[in-house]
Amino acid sequence: MYCIGLISGTSVDGIDAVLVEITGTDFDLQVTQIAGATFAYPTQLREQILAVCGGTSLSMPEFAQLDDAIATQFAHSAQKIQKGHPPAQLIGSHGQTVFHRPPLLSVTSRGASLAPTQTSIGYSLQLGRGAVIAELTGIPVVSNFRAADIAAGGEGAPLVSKIDVCLLSHPTRDRCVQNLGGIGNVTYLPARCRDNWEQNICGWDTGPSNALIDLAVSQLTDGKQTFDKDGSWAARGTPVQELVERWLQQDFFQQSPPKSTGRELFSPAYLEACWQDARPYQLSDADWLATLTELTVASVVHSYETFLPRMPDEVLLCGGGSRNRYLKQRLETRLAGKSKVLTTDDAGVNGDFKEAIAFAVLSYWRFHCSFAGNLPQVTGAKQPVLLGDINFPIIN
Repeated sequence: MYCIGLISGTSVDGIDAVLVEITGTDFDLQVTQIAGATFAYPTQLREQILAVCGGTSLSMPEFAQLDDAIATQFAHSAQKIQKGHPPAQLIGSHGQTVFHRPPLLSVTSRGASLAPTQTSIGYSLQLGRGAVIAELTGIPVVSNFRAADIAAGGEGAPLVSKIDVCLLSHPTRDRCVQNLGGIGNVTYLPARCRDNWEQNICGWDTGPSNALIDLAVSQLTDGKQTFDKDGSWAARGTPVQELVERWLQQDFFQQSPPKSTGRELFSPAYLEACWQDARPYQLSDADWLATLTELTVASVVHSYETFLPRMPDEVLLCGGGSRNRYLKQRLETRLAGKSKVLTTDDAGVNGDFKEAIAFAVLSYWRFHCSFAGNLPQVTGAKQPVLLGDINFPIIN
């Protein structure tokens, strides 16, 4: 079956689209990427999405208009990725997350007026309705993937772990698959030769990846730049380890998995609080970016050392941060003698589009196999569940 996967992550840097051919059932899958591209949002739409993620209020008509605009962009991306290739028979669309609240929110945002809140069930909102995408493309669409896991008591994230098991587990090597998007997440894959290896798979959100770095770059350049390409700006600075160690004491980093997070915590208010901490050090712009990058690196390594049963043989990076040479270099330094740092490309899965591939696979499991897409030991759900709502185009 030819399937399209669509996602725009927490960095809101565009819609990642892939066309893949999937054969097989359940875990016994063959996935071949045919095409992949990232389609940028119109500038005004991207700015509106970021504002909403940052807490800007909308009226219901404005909310509906934003939902329609995102769905239209997703549909156009699906149409473009097929050009010159076999037509897709199914679309898996993650949509655009604008709000994520874990089931148990017991952490506070540094410097923000957020009181600890106890909730019995989580909430996660992705805009870009599957029904609109189905109607505009004429192709069935699976969307709203997180809701069923949350209803089963889970975090609704990370959802890519089961695909990581399928595509990236190794016979003899323990691996961590580390996504470096706006928010980082990890899947720990014990070597398949180990006893009970499947029961020991785990995963969680590790904290900010590019989110704080991108915000800082945008502030430093008055919006003229949105990210630190290759980490070249940060590479000219020196990180302040004392600040990084202080920030790592924040509640989220100490919280045991399963756990998930987003821009609701690692927000402009959080960045401002970090900046106030940093002011006495009189950092240059490069030092500031180097220190924020070091927080990403340190949070990943701290996560592994604190919550994994053992350090992995290999760390496979994916997502936009995997192309940040400085970030990767700092990870290699911190993991020297413990784990080898590679990318998922080295293991045969395109790191730029792994998340989009994951949602193509999740849609295939839901539509074609009726196969549960979540891993309860990762999300905290009470049981495996089918993920996603199926939307069919209207046939006149």
